[in-house]
Amino acid sequence: MASVMASIEALKGINDQLRKRMEKTVDDYGAHLVSVRTGRASVHMLDGIKVDYYGSEVPISQVAQIMTPEAQLIEVKPWEQPMVAAIEKAIRTSGKGFNPMHDGKLIRVPVPPMNEERRRDAVKQLAGVLEDHKTSIRNIRRDGNDAVKKAAKDKQISADDEKRANEEIQQLTDQEIKRIEEMFKNKEKEVMTI
Repeated sequence: MASVMASIEALKGINDQLRKRMEKTVDDYGAHLVSVRTGRASVHMLDGIKVDYYGSEVPISQVAQIMTPEAQLIEVKPWEQPMVAAIEKAIRTSGKGFNPMHDGKLIRVPVPPMNEERRRDAVKQLAGVLEDHKTSIRNIRRDGNDAVKKAAKDKQISADDEKRANEEIQQLTDQEIKRIEEMFKNKEKEVMTI
């Protein structure tokens, strides 16, 4: 009886660890989706842009207040005036296609409406990132299957437990992949809507 309980605990531990790793991958994809341009201004569009703050690379949100007063405008108000030029430069050189302007105190980042080509490029980029995250989830599945196989080889679990564990891992994998595919579809619809 004790060995059965130990095998159940071992499988539960493997399953919990895989679930956490897969959820972290899904959360990472969700964070990436938030920062993608949709033609409507969002404070998250500047996520991932780092600025030099006295020798350290930090996110803009840690050195300034970011606001969206209009649908096509992001405003960045640095907490320290000497940071204005550094923040403007970081936004301009970020590769996100923004053309910021400042008046010495406030940085205005106009968000031009996206044309059809930019929308398609954004969706294509999202699809590539989706594939990367699906691959990550599959790699986590492989790690789980390897752990189950090792537990079976070490006689910690029975062949039936091994089969059941592999099926549960596959169900979890399918569920998480479906979740990020739904996230992609929703974002694709948002990006392609004019």
